[in-house]
Amino acid sequence: MAIAVSQEEAKVYQEKLSQIRSEISKLVIGQSKTVNSLLRGLLCDGHVLLEGVPGVAKTTIIKTFATIAGCSQKRIQFTADLLPADITGITAYNEKTKEFYIVKGPVFANFLMADEINRATPKVQSALLEAMQERQVTIGRETFKLQLPFFVMATSNPLESEGIYTLPEAQIDRFLFKILVDYPTLEDERQVLKKNITIHKFEEFGIRPILNPEEIIKLQNFVKNIYCSEKVEDYILHLVDATRNSHKYKLNLGKFIETGCSPRATIALYIASKAEALLNGDNYVTPQHVKNIAHDSLRHRIILNYEGEAENISKDDIITELLAKIPIP
Repeated sequence: MAIAVSQEEAKVYQEKLSQIRSEISKLVIGQSKTVNSLLRGLLCDGHVLLEGVPGVAKTTIIKTFATIAGCSQKRIQFTADLLPADITGITAYNEKTKEFYIVKGPVFANFLMADEINRATPKVQSALLEAMQERQVTIGRETFKLQLPFFVMATSNPLESEGIYTLPEAQIDRFLFKILVDYPTLEDERQVLKKNITIHKFEEFGIRPILNPEEIIKLQNFVKNIYCSEKVEDYILHLVDATRNSHKYKLNLGKFIETGCSPRATIALYIASKAEALLNGDNYVTPQHVKNIAHDSLRHRIILNYEGEAENISKDDIITELLAKIPIP
C-alpha cells in the first residue's frame, strides 16, 4: 500500500506545530507533555479532559492554546446550579414582533473551555454529550450544526468530593484523551514566579494567532491520511484486547480490571498515533508513536473492579505493564 502523504509535507506541518509550541511557551512554563497532548487532540478532531490539582495552569494553558489557534472561543464555569440551556441556548419570545427567536449558548464556538466539568449535574453533562459526539445542538424543536472545528477542552478537579458529580462513563469515553497535569519542576516554578498572569495581564505576553479554522481542518484531514501499516494496526488491536482479556496476555495487574476498553479506544490509538507521527515530522506510524499516546488514550477507559479501587491500583501502571508485555511488531 502506498504512503498517502509525503515526508516533505509532514516536515512542513511539523514546523508549523513547532511554531505553536514556541508561542505557547511565552506564557506557559514547562507542561510540554500537556501542550503536546492538546495539539494531538486538536489534530485528531477529538476532545480532551485535563485533570490536575488547582493552580497548575490548566485554564491558562487552554486559554493560550485557543488564542493561538485563531478561533472563536467561549468558556463555561460549571457549577451545581448550571442548567442545560446555559450551555446550548434557549428559545425566547419577542413581545414586539410576537415571534419566537433563538438565543444561542456558549457551545456555539470553535473552542469550548469547560472549567471544572465535574461540578455540573448529570443532566447538564448530558447536554454537552450531543454537541461533543454529533457536532450539533438541539434548541426547542430546531437542530443546529456547530461550526467546525469544534474542540472541547474540559478540566476536572480530582481532590474534592463534595459538590461534584462523577462524569458518566459514556461521556468520559467521548473524550479522546484524559491528560494528567502535574506540578512543575523547581526550575520551571522559579520562572513561574516571575512570569504569570497574576503579575502580568494575559495581553502583555503578546500571544498571536498562528492558525485559523480553515488551516486546522486542513491539518486534521492531513493526519487522517498518514500511513499506518497492518502490523501496527495489529499492535493497536492487541493492546486494546489485552485490557479485555488480560489472562491471555498474562498481565499481573489484569485481575484488577472490571471492564476493558471500548472500540473507541482502538480508534483513539489509531488516529492519535497518526497525530503523534506528524508531531515528530513522520509520514507513517511506528509502534513507538502508539506507545507515546497509549496512556492518554486508555487511562479513562479502563474500569477497575472493587478490589482495584480498594487497593488504589493505578490505571497507568496497568497500561505500562501491557505496553511492556505486548510484543512490538
